Amino acid sequence: MNDRAVALIPAFNEAEGIAEVVQQTLPYVREVVVVDDGSADDTSAVARAAGAIVLRHDVNRGKGAAIITGLNHFRESPATFAVILDADGQHDPGEIPDFIATAEKTGAGIVIGSRMHDTRTMPALHLWANHFMSWVTGKLARQVIPDSQCGYRLLARAVLPDLKLVTARFDTETEMLIHVGRAGHLIASQPIRTIYKQGRVSRIHPCRDGVRFFKLVAKYWPTRGA
Repeated sequence: MNDRAVALIPAFNEAEGIAEVVQQTLPYVREVVVVDDGSADDTSAVARAAGAIVLRHDVNRGKGAAIITGLNHFRESPATFAVILDADGQHDPGEIPDFIATAEKTGAGIVIGSRMHDTRTMPALHLWANHFMSWVTGKLARQVIPDSQCGYRLLARAVLPDLKLVTARFDTETEMLIHVGRAGHLIASQPIRTIYKQGRVSRIHPCRDGVRFFKLVAKYWPTRGA
């Protein structure tokens, strides 16, 4: 167990697999916090029984809103780091020590997972979109980010005063990088493996969430003379 880190897991209708994720994460952190974003199933009860602290939204407000709720808990905790990982089991909690080691070695404000070291199983369109969005996000954050769309990431306590998040969906993860980068914190990358589960359907809506991404880009894109 690492007393310096807390794990934050946004979850929506994840009763089937959340217990395994919580149990696999507990050995590496001081506490696991599951933010149940208005689930219609037993996500809260299952997560709590598995050993997690559960924070619940009465209605579904979006992944970004769940992350913000988790970060508010982090602010009140004695932990130095918060590790955010997905509830669907696609991230390996056994890599949490690697994130912490990278943060301690580099002094980074954020350590973000990178799947770009092995893209053989990534669909071509997904790979192209990821490269493009990472390039744009890196430009806005003013540093190179190989895999900006990866949800597996560590935040250091030092970045909390610079997070002024106003989004509430998947675009929150991009907005977070922009704020941290522009505030002068280093964004480091940590190679990870992604566990693809058969039959798992992504909750990212290409059109709707793509529009949100470009609205965010338009808000932060540098103007002439800025």
